[in-house]
Amino acid sequence: MPKVVRAAIALAALTCSSGIQAARAAETVALDATTAQRFANLALKCLHQEYPNKIAHTLAGDADVHPPRELYPAFYGCYDWHSAVHGHWLLVRLEVPVPKAPFAAQARAELARSLTAANLAAEASYLNGAGRASFERPYGLAWLLKLSAELRTWKDPQAAEWSRAMAPLEAEAAEHIKTWLPDLTYPIRIGEHDQTAFSFGLIWDWAAVSNDREMRALLGDAARRFYQNDRACPLSYEPSGHDFLSPCLAEADFMRRVLPQPDFARWLTAALPQIPRNGHREWLTPAIVTNRADPKLAHLDGLNLSRAWMLEGIAHALPAKDARIFALRNVAADHRAAALPAVTGEHYEGGHWLGTFAVYLVTGAGTR
Repeated sequence: MPKVVRAAIALAALTCSSGIQAARAAETVALDATTAQRFANLALKCLHQEYPNKIAHTLAGDADVHPPRELYPAFYGCYDWHSAVHGHWLLVRLEVPVPKAPFAAQARAELARSLTAANLAAEASYLNGAGRASFERPYGLAWLLKLSAELRTWKDPQAAEWSRAMAPLEAEAAEHIKTWLPDLTYPIRIGEHDQTAFSFGLIWDWAAVSNDREMRALLGDAARRFYQNDRACPLSYEPSGHDFLSPCLAEADFMRRVLPQPDFARWLTAALPQIPRNGHREWLTPAIVTNRADPKLAHLDGLNLSRAWMLEGIAHALPAKDARIFALRNVAADHRAAALPAVTGEHYEGGHWLGTFAVYLVTGAGTR
């Protein structure tokens, strides 16, 4: 196993308008075996831990009362359905850069325990049930498609088997999104699960892997309807107290996927004019987390992680000489430094999901 797997964006150099030459290497995070093990342990601990559990299940009567393992036989752990889904993604994502890590065998065993054809067929049947049109929409469904994309791209016989078993659930999740998007009149601009921009980014990436042109077209139309004409996104209003996603940065991180590079650079000027061109980092500071044992206040650790990868994604999409790259990467580095040490699992309130956000960041999942 290689000692270090680098998850970093390229070295950026720029010339300031004053003529002063400035260059700074982009921050890198080394995903060594110890770090990978720390993140993997968070998912391995909760993947099949049924309780505590917060289910999203509508009851039509007494007969609908079931424990989580019966409702969602593949994704019943990690406190809630979407966290269980992206906990599986975390393990799949880590298998590629660190296939011989000490946790690899256990990770495969836990994935195999969940991703059986019978379990996934039951999940598809549940999702297709009456009254479940909005179940885990869009966040959980977006992570389900992200997991499907990761399995599709993993060149491994067992992963191919899991991917085939996932196909009916994957198709059902995609159909839920496709049915919803034309009816969605307005974007959802909040910092929690219902936000549209972040989920659109995950689904866009899945559509590229699965070659789903219909989904790409629907998302492209949504981008134009919801975000194309946005101006001066109020970044100074962020964060709200329970945010784990930035409404403004997530929007930009989605639009950089949709727009050609020159168009995105112009769009960003109008949508986020606050981004400085001199490398300053005071324009966006990491969120302060006061109580990591509180499940909602712990969201802010996730905000720092997701801000970091969104800032890197935005910088990644700009022309190489764009003067804003410096400030974007400086602030991304500050958020990395603030957030990654907090991903420890000391408190289950954050431990059941923050590992995914850390792995998404350090493996460059949004840009690779």
